[in-house]
Amino acid sequence: MGKHSSGGEQTAAETLRARNWPCLRQFCVFLENRVGRLNDLMRHVETIDVKVLALSIVDSVDFANVRLIFSNADRAREKLELSNFLFSENDVVGIELPEDEMPFTTVCSALVKAEVNIHHAFLLRRGRGARAAVAMYVDNVDLALHTLEEAGLRVITEGDLEDETFD
Repeated sequence: MGKHSSGGEQTAAETLRARNWPCLRQFCVFLENRVGRLNDLMRHVETIDVKVLALSIVDSVDFANVRLIFSNADRAREKLELSNFLFSENDVVGIELPEDEMPFTTVCSALVKAEVNIHHAFLLRRGRGARAAVAMYVDNVDLALHTLEEAGLRVITEGDLEDETFD
């Protein structure tokens, strides 16, 4: 349903989450901890139009929690919804690593100055010619985004990931 302007003509519907939303979507998939389940998941979601850009596994005796970031979050969600996998999603902050001798220290130092806690982090696979990046799940997304911007660090959007070319 479109949004109407004061002149009566219809304009495109706007959503809060767009391609340039300042967070990335992380999918957390619950898997039984048995041989072949990760392969089943990858065969279901990783296709020509959906690339896995980040993967982290936290396992226990009976189950595993697989954290994933995809090149196309909306398409990945569609695939997961059509599957038998239990999943949830949450926002993580994607940060392009600065070109200095200690890029992780630079990012972490900026966040610790603002007392932003990093719960978990992992590297992001990037397209051809793109700089290295990290995804971080933090306790205060808004403060983290503001802090990173103030420190001159570049936040990566979903649009950035969708636009990248992979070999």
